[in-house]
Amino acid sequence: MTRQNRLLMTIRIIVLILVGIAFLIARLAKTQEITAAELSKKETVASAFTRGFQYQEYQVRSAAEAMPEDKYGFRPTESSFKNETPGYGPAQLRTFAEQVKHVACANFGFAAELDGIKPPDACDKGGPSPAKSKRELLIYLRDSFAAVNKSLAAINTKNMLDPIEGPYAGPNTRLGLATTIVWHAADHYGQMALYLRLNGIIPPSSRPDPPKVQDSY
Repeated sequence: MTRQNRLLMTIRIIVLILVGIAFLIARLAKTQEITAAELSKKETVASAFTRGFQYQEYQVRSAAEAMPEDKYGFRPTESSFKNETPGYGPAQLRTFAEQVKHVACANFGFAAELDGIKPPDACDKGGPSPAKSKRELLIYLRDSFAAVNKSLAAINTKNMLDPIEGPYAGPNTRLGLATTIVWHAADHYGQMALYLRLNGIIPPSSRPDPPKVQDSY
């Protein structure tokens, strides 16, 4: 066997090995798929909320990561929206940074109410956090979602109808507040996505191969 033939044979063997590995990975992934019937056997009130909320967390956090820091002060111009202003909070449309900060503060507020402790004040106007730079706001946002997920994980069939008091979506029940948390994040993601589009940026969750969010900044 010539050197060239040995090289071709080696390449064929490597290709066959790689194909075999890919086949095994595909088989393994298929066997790990969970059906609705299987999921329902393990589902809880908490897991239903935290599983669904994962996507909202990805949308908001990935959008915040995607916007360049020099665009964090961007807000749609008044002429673009004529006389439209928020129904509460600032008298003008929020900047992108203010959107991020509002979502983070609200998350901490919702989590506090679920946990029965005093929430931060004035989240509709920015709240008490001094976070200002993109990095500071990303950390604030990341930690706020962690707080919400922890509080959502404590919901069960025994406490889900407990009364919840507080300035953010209260008076309510624990279950009702949980639905508000998901809605609120989705609402502001829609605004953040528009801000990205107005700056020529495709929101990560709308891309063919969405990037992962970062764990640290």
